[in-house]
Formats: sequence, C-alpha cells, structure tokens
Amino acid sequence: MAVQVPPCPLLKAKGAAAVIASAQARNAIAGLASSLGVQAFIEDYFATPDHWRVKDSATRVLRALNAWCHGQSRHVSEGGYVCSLSALIFFEREMHLFHVGDTQIYRLRGAEFEQLSRDHLTDLGGYRYPSRSLGMDAILDIDYVALPLKQGDIFLCTTQDVRGILLPSDFVRLIRQDVSDLNAACERLITEARARSYARGYGGDPFTFQLVRIDRLPEARTEVPGAPYGTLPVPPELVTGQRLDGFEVLEVLSRTSRSRVYRVRDLTSQKVRVMKAPSPELSSRNAYLEHFLLQQWVVERVKSPFVAKAVESSRPRRYLYYLMEYVEGQRLTAWARRHPQASLAQRLDIAGQLGKAVRALHRRDLLHQRIHPDNVLIDSHGKVVLTDFNACRLREGGEHKNVQALARQLGLTEHSAPEYALDDPVGRRSDQYSLASTIYWLLTGALPYAPALKEIRRHTDLEKLIYRSARLSNPEITQAQDDALRRALDPQRELRYRRLSEFLYALREPRNEPVYVKKARSRELANFWQGVAGILLLLLVLSWLLK
Repeated sequence: MAVQVPPCPLLKAKGAAAVIASAQARNAIAGLASSLGVQAFIEDYFATPDHWRVKDSATRVLRALNAWCHGQSRHVSEGGYVCSLSALIFFEREMHLFHVGDTQIYRLRGAEFEQLSRDHLTDLGGYRYPSRSLGMDAILDIDYVALPLKQGDIFLCTTQDVRGILLPSDFVRLIRQDVSDLNAACERLITEARARSYARGYGGDPFTFQLVRIDRLPEARTEVPGAPYGTLPVPPELVTGQRLDGFEVLEVLSRTSRSRVYRVRDLTSQKVRVMKAPSPELSSRNAYLEHFLLQQWVVERVKSPFVAKAVESSRPRRYLYYLMEYVEGQRLTAWARRHPQASLAQRLDIAGQLGKAVRALHRRDLLHQRIHPDNVLIDSHGKVVLTDFNACRLREGGEHKNVQALARQLGLTEHSAPEYALDDPVGRRSDQYSLASTIYWLLTGALPYAPALKEIRRHTDLEKLIYRSARLSNPEITQAQDDALRRALDPQRELRYRRLSEFLYALREPRNEPVYVKKARSRELANFWQGVAGILLLLLVLSWLLK
C-alpha cells in the first residue's frame, strides 16, 4: 500500500492518491505483482499529462499495468502476476475510486460506515476465488466510482483477510476512539483483528489497514468547467523589447498560425530561455490549447539530454506559455552545409543521438510525427537536441486518424512516412521511417526514393518507388549499413524493423541480414523484369500496327 500527496503544482493538477493491493500469500509471484502494481500506479499516474481527466489517467495506467502483468504471467510455470488493487484519487472536492479484485474500501462519515468497493469473488466447491484481478485477463474491467468529499471523511482500505474477523461496528468503535492519530487507530485495528484471529484458531496472518482522513477541502472552482488550461489567458502578440511576467523578449524565433516562439531573458536571473505560447487568434479554440498542454507535458516529463528541456519559472505565471532551455546552436540543415567534409563517424554519432531522442519519446508512448533536419539542433559541442512538438501525439490503438490529424494539418514533409499520404494507420514505425530518412539525408545529402513521396496518392504508387542505394552517394557507407537503411525505409510499414533499437543497432554495429536483403533485391529484380516485359509488349504491339 502507498499514499502520495505531491507538492502543490502537481497536487492541484492530479490530486492525491492512496493505493492498496493484495495477492494470495502462497504465491510469491503474485505478491511481487501487488508490490510492483502499487509502486507503478503511483509513479505512472502522476506522470500522465496534467490536462487529462482523473478517470482517463488512472484507467490508462491500470490497463497498461494489466497488460504488463498478463504478459509476464506467460513466462512463469507456477503462479502468475495476478493481484487485487484499489486506488483512491482525491482531486479537488471529489474522490475517485478504481477497483478490481477483492480489496475492500470503506467510508466513515459521521456514524455512517459504508463499503464503496464490490468484491469480485466466485464460489467454487465451498471456496471463494477472485473472479476479476489485475493481470488475470488481457482485458481489464475496472469498477469506477466518483463521490463528493466532505471535511472529516475517513476512508479505510483493507484486504479480504479481515472479512469475518471484524464487524462494521468494530471498525467504527476502534477508529472513533481517537481520530486525531490515524497510525494509532491502525494499530488498534491490527491488535483487535490479531486477537480475534488467534481466538478462532485462524493463525497469525498479517492484516493490513490504511486510513485516509480529509482535513481540508479546496475552494470550489470558479473557471469554466472543462477548460483544459484553467483560467490562464493566451499571451498577446509580443515584439522585441516587450516584457511579460518578468521576461524580456530578445528575438521572435517563430510566428505561425498556431504558436509563437520567443527568445527571452529572465530579468531576475539574466538567463536566456525559449518561451512558447499559443497564437493569440486561437484563444477560443480549446482543442488546440489542450494539445498545447500536451506539448508542455512532453518537454516536462520526457527525461533525455537529447530532447528539449522545460524550465520551471521562478514566478507564478499570469499567461499560458511554457519555458525551455535555450540551445546555442544551429539546425542540422545549416550544420550539414557548413561541414560538407564531416566524416562518416561524425554523422553516425549525430544519427545515434537523434535515435536516442526518438526512443525517449517512444518510451512515453509518444509519436513525434515531424522528424526532419529543421527540427534538430546541434550545439557547439556536437550535442543533438530534438525540438518542435507541434505534431506530437500519444500513440492510441485504433485511433490513427486522430493521431495523424495534426501531422496532416501541419503539412507533410519529404521525410514523412508513406502511410501519412495514404491515410493508413501510423505508429512507431512511422517515426522510424522519418528518422531513417533524416539519417539517409545526413549521410548522403539526398533522399532515398524517386519519385518523391509527395507524389504518392494510391497504394499502387508504392510499387513505383525505387530505393537509391546510399553507397552511390557516399562510398564510405558499408553494404550492411545500406541494408539497414533500406529496411527502415521500406514503403510497407510492416516490413520495417519491429523496434527502433534494432535499426539503431544495425546502423551502429552493421551485420548481414540475408533474409530481408534477399527479399528487397528480389523485389528490385521483379521490377526490372516487369519493365523488360512491358517494353517487349510495346514492341509487339508496334509490330502489329506496322503490318
């Protein structure tokens, strides 16, 4: 079990959490699942985007945990990663309960003692077994309850072991003896339960009790319900020399229909930062503002030296924006122009750093969707920083049209995967294609296909794409590295590498991949003979016409 009350900014966005999990005492693996489940839920829930609703955040986390536990159970012969789990989220003036299994949640309000959770148990031959648990099935059915809170409410979390040992009246009496000390109240519950268990000859199995008391509630919200950005207004249009929240604008870096990016100086610390804010004309479009908060979450939560970092302001914000570290460097396109004689090793080092940045996003289940040279910065020390999260989206199964909508609105680039042009499902392999295309350009100065991908309109157009060997433009590239690029750039998404790490490893540690190379070359050979057959057919028709 665990309780987490985060610091104020996170407390206001996500609330506080209390979690309890239990498993069969004789199943060591299930015990491990309950321990990991509590720890992972606490960590992952508070790492979800701030603008997500409580129900969405907790449900996604629990389903991800269930998928992991269910998958791990396939690799063990005895027992399984199965446990009961209940999570209480105290957000603003409501309590949100997420429950699966036979852990028990009660609420004590005044003299009223009520069980909020429902036991998921099945009677078989006189024994009671859990009918629903975390990790038991591939699909998790979660009980969800949202209730208003009152000052003085006490919530009790316990396990199935206590059923029949203590009665509701015992809970009320033992807790009410002194509600000012919850630790002492738990000790009284344990002492009483243990004594009665021994008296009945049940043995000394450990009992678990967790008490949470609501001492004070926040004031009711006054802003418009459902506004993902709270009451913060969109900043006005800024020009060089203007000031906002103690920051002076030094330069306007970008001005688009969706956002504004400024280079600013903190007037207190004199440090230079990058400020990104929504475009003023979009102040009433909540859909984009919600995505703007997702961008902020990306730079705040994705921990990688190769991804742009967020900076917390030392003063309260009066407008909607976020700050990032300012990188003194140049875009990859400018770097390539200024270093035409850069060695293959230097270029592969940049490729490896960029790959680590994309992997950091994928670990958070995020798709960048706009990987190309203009979104890559290189500082004076040769360090790579991936920027521009305008099209960044969470990868959501079965909702590919929503995932790629922003990428299509912002416009496809010459490094976009073919599935964007064909409106096919997109995923991590789509980012893999864009990354491989950018690396191909970095190593050769050219694009991998002719005709250009922008000319793709139908699936049959994919057959016209002819891969240009990277070795034709850069003989230093080995055949194995060219084969790795060829596979990552395959127009058919399912034929690319399953994992991005496999592509990066093959590029760094080249090795022969005869199966894929044989398929690729056989496809090229088939295209060649198809062309020959077409020419022969044309000659035959001409000979008939001339007769």
